[in-house]
Amino acid sequence: MTETDHQGASYAAAGVDIEAGDRAVELFAPLAKKATRPEVRGGLGGFAGLFALGKYKEPLLAAGSDGVGTKLAVAQAMNKHDTIGIDLVAMCVDDLVVCGAEPLFLQDYIAIGKVVPEHVAQIVAGIAEGCIQAGCALLGGETAEHPGLMEPGAYDVSATAVGVVEADDLLGPHLVRSGDIIIGMASSGLHSNGYSLARHVLLEKAGLPLDGHIEELGRTLGEELLEPTRIYAKDCLALASECKVRTFCHVTGGGLAGNMERIIPEGLVGDMSRSTWTPSQIFRTIADLGKVPGEEMEKTFNMGVGMVAIVAPEDRDRALAMLTARHIDAWELGTVRTATAEDTQRASLSGTHPGY
Repeated sequence: MTETDHQGASYAAAGVDIEAGDRAVELFAPLAKKATRPEVRGGLGGFAGLFALGKYKEPLLAAGSDGVGTKLAVAQAMNKHDTIGIDLVAMCVDDLVVCGAEPLFLQDYIAIGKVVPEHVAQIVAGIAEGCIQAGCALLGGETAEHPGLMEPGAYDVSATAVGVVEADDLLGPHLVRSGDIIIGMASSGLHSNGYSLARHVLLEKAGLPLDGHIEELGRTLGEELLEPTRIYAKDCLALASECKVRTFCHVTGGGLAGNMERIIPEGLVGDMSRSTWTPSQIFRTIADLGKVPGEEMEKTFNMGVGMVAIVAPEDRDRALAMLTARHIDAWELGTVRTATAEDTQRASLSGTHPGY
């Protein structure tokens, strides 16, 4: 009988290190405290996060949950964990602003094979930075160690963000009218969608190393693939406060056309032109190396358009000027018009957005 047998079983022997978890909290707590708002009540470490909603006439709460997908595989392969949290925040909060909701707070969940305090602190540092960029509080979260279920170096992240909008200020397809202007906002790259295809083409098929410099990209492939998702929340809210914004469209899985279908009401068409912008180099690299058809690229990736705003025609110039002043590359992507019988027939036959 071994000494371990005499000591009996323990949580640590089973692979869960509570002390490592405590050390991780000590490392990331100062970072998380920076991502706050005046409405936060209490501190980190409680069983529930507390947030004072404030004074609203008819508040509507908006909530969204998301993850980062297989972009995590790139971060883990490169042993770089400090930006993936920005992606996580972006995927959640930019869904909220589509309806005009201001992100208030976010709670994260990290499932990890083995807690390495420094790695967890890096992940949370990225989440805190994302919350700061979005103007919301990091209200708490959970780190769960899963030995035997996940490899020691593996982890997954998810989060839920909560926002609020006055009922009278709610944005959505119900406000969209014929003649409205469709404004595109540039993405920072792949954002957090399509990484299964990107990794298949670039890493498996083409055999490119993550640390290899790609001349046309101007940096290593790994640096390009880990470029954080742009967070548009503050920019969209500022635009909605000054212009007649009908709604926004967060371009994620399904691409531009697939997501625009969700905000264009029946009887209208969003006419958008590919000639109004040039997708950044990473999209061309994937298409060329993988011989990926254009249709497949467009339904998988954002193709350089990360967010879309639909605004009243009289506010076109003002909206573009505001976004430019906020250092967002924006342009007129198209217009909204009344659907014709031909549009309706083509859409029913092809299953695609009739105006793109």
